[in-house]
Amino acid sequence: MLGKGVVGGGGGTKAPKPSFVSYVRPEEIHTNEKEVTEKEVTLHLLPGEQLLCEASTVLKYVQEDSCQHGVYGRLVCTDFKIAFLGDDESALDSDETQFKNKVVGENDITLHCVDQIYGVFDEKKKTLFGQLKKYPEKLIIHCKDLRVFQFCLRYTKEEEVKRIVSGIIHHTQAPKLLKRLFLFSYATAAQNNTVTDPKNHTIMFDTLKDWCWELERTKGNMKYKAVSVNEGYKVCERLPAYFVVPTPLPEENVQRFQGHGIPIWCWSCHNGSALLKMSALPKEQDDGILQIQKSFLDGVYKTIHRPPYEIVKTEDLSSNFLSLQEIQTAYSKFKQLFLIDNSTEFWDTDIKWFSLLESSSWLDIIRRCLKKAIEITECMEAQNMNVLLLEENASDLCCLISSLVQLMMDPHCRTRIGFQSLIQKEWVMGGHCFLDRCNHLRQNDKEEHQRQLSLPLTQSKSSPKRGFFREETDHLIKNLLGKRISKLINSSDELQDNFREFYDSWHSKPTDYHGLLLPHIEGPEIKVWAQRYLRWIPEAQILGGSRVATMSKLLEMIEEVQSLQEKIDERHHSQQAPQAEAPCLLRNSARLSSLFPFALLQRHSSKPVLPTSGWKALGDEDDLAKREDEFVDLGDV
Repeated sequence: MLGKGVVGGGGGTKAPKPSFVSYVRPEEIHTNEKEVTEKEVTLHLLPGEQLLCEASTVLKYVQEDSCQHGVYGRLVCTDFKIAFLGDDESALDSDETQFKNKVVGENDITLHCVDQIYGVFDEKKKTLFGQLKKYPEKLIIHCKDLRVFQFCLRYTKEEEVKRIVSGIIHHTQAPKLLKRLFLFSYATAAQNNTVTDPKNHTIMFDTLKDWCWELERTKGNMKYKAVSVNEGYKVCERLPAYFVVPTPLPEENVQRFQGHGIPIWCWSCHNGSALLKMSALPKEQDDGILQIQKSFLDGVYKTIHRPPYEIVKTEDLSSNFLSLQEIQTAYSKFKQLFLIDNSTEFWDTDIKWFSLLESSSWLDIIRRCLKKAIEITECMEAQNMNVLLLEENASDLCCLISSLVQLMMDPHCRTRIGFQSLIQKEWVMGGHCFLDRCNHLRQNDKEEHQRQLSLPLTQSKSSPKRGFFREETDHLIKNLLGKRISKLINSSDELQDNFREFYDSWHSKPTDYHGLLLPHIEGPEIKVWAQRYLRWIPEAQILGGSRVATMSKLLEMIEEVQSLQEKIDERHHSQQAPQAEAPCLLRNSARLSSLFPFALLQRHSSKPVLPTSGWKALGDEDDLAKREDEFVDLGDV
């Protein structure tokens, strides 16, 4: 059986050419065994999913440092996903089925998850779009979830290369009609299994009964009522057919400004306080209309400021919080840090990892969102205040903050079914513009291509494999990690004193996973999605398993025990003599980089010793945004 192969060369940068060239096509080797294998590896299709095109003898690269190893198999494209079926998957299929995602697999890419497609022509990387005159020998797919797939088409038949490349480009990049989206064919073909017990299935919130059940679960039915005034979407397409409003609010008010200016219930706390959201009224220049709007809002506020509502705090997310443009710009920069095609780019950017990460502002945006959710949680939990989220359409930041608050305060939302119901309630029925924000129809690529203007990662110089030793980095030592973290911790919009007291008081107690759950918001506590960035480090890919990872951890523990034993012996024999250096690897000075603690701290390799921030060893001086690397004495680790 033809399973794994090795091919020299890389995408985007020149790599040493292999010294051996095979003139035998892979499909000519063990043909009979390969045919049997391909019959065993089946493509799992969802209801309504159709196979569009496929190519055999495709090599999927397994990214490593020098040459690029890979697995042979079939590359297929359906009207829902791009899938790679490796020749060795059949042996694993029966053993690991219970751990696999039932919709998409590890080697599956949904069409809407495809961000950019590149082709390699004579070791030059080019963006692929439209009709091609020449077809690439290598296909690179960047995904919106930060994955990167590389497929070698050098051994695939020419007609199959044309078919699969053209099919993938067309079905991921070309504009689409709404009715052509896969969800419509899936909805038609899938069976509608109606489950009557709301405790055991995801609540869809598409009936009045669903909202009444949620009101009863959260005890919100004491002050709020479910209404059907928008049934059939006759008032507003932006609002769900059924939703919840304060009980004293007349239903005819909903129709007056098509749902704008109406406080809509999201969730109720155990103490009776509630989280509401409201879309702003249309901006008008006419004084007469403005006066009408003002009197309308005054009436609404009087309704929710009387018993049993009384105290209502308004959070204006449109003017006093993040803008969507800020979020888009930061995420575009952040994503560029992970979309790396080869190890040369990885090592070129690793030395600037922390400064590039901070300059993207993505972690600061995460912290600000968490902080805002904690502020609202404090109002509801400690002060028994109702909170009204205000946004232009109440369908972007309202969805985000409301979801975070409910995850923190409601244990049900932290279950699988509860979380799915939360997404359905706040995002799907909440009117989030998935089509526009994710550009599912590919009708406007202007915003999509703005990410190309962010961080230029590719550099022409060679990999700085020896650039981390002390003599080559003295000019960087004085600029290490200090204020980059202090900026995140002590930013100008830090928690106010009363919020900080509530926050610190909660963290001083044992965590109660069945009740309130608050996240850490200090800079060092906000973890980065390291597995996407560290895919060029083989050690980092052994996530919590395999005998290699276990043995590595045991060796570290043995060395640490030996080091401690030697320290004890030294003190017993001669307390006045200077302590001798223990022969433990962990006692040597080592450079911490962005890989820590995914691998051993020191290896006999020409690459940098391992990673990262060394948060606890940081001082207050110097600008962390401009500090790069430091030699840290690990003798006390």
